[in-house]
Formats: sequence, C-alpha cells, structure tokens
Amino acid sequence: MSEVPRARADAATAGVSLVAAMIAGAVAGYGLGSLVGLAVPLGLIGLFAGLVAGMGLVYARFRRL
Repeated sequence: MSEVPRARADAATAGVSLVAAMIAGAVAGYGLGSLVGLAVPLGLIGLFAGLVAGMGLVYARFRRL
C-alpha cells in the first residue's frame, strides 16, 4: 500500500520540475530580450529551451521509475 502515494509524489515532483524549468527559461529569455528590445521572441525561445531542459532534468532524475 505504500507504493501508491510514493508514485504520486514522484509524478507531482516531476511535473513541478518541468513547469519550473519552463518558467525559469521564459523569465530568463524575457529578461535578456528586454535588454535588446526582443523581449517576447526571446521569452518564447526561453520557454521552449526550458521545456527541453526540464524534460532532460526529469529524465535524469526519474529514469529508474
């Protein structure tokens, strides 16, 4: 019975890690883009870069599941 809550906690942690990486990438891209006048395009690029980085992070951390 203890396996089910553990799996839910791992899934929630993986989801939060992915979303956090996406938000961090978007904020970094938007911040750098606002310095050069391309805030929205670089923000979107940062969002997708965060998606890729977040998937790599989740894969590296939870590949044993």
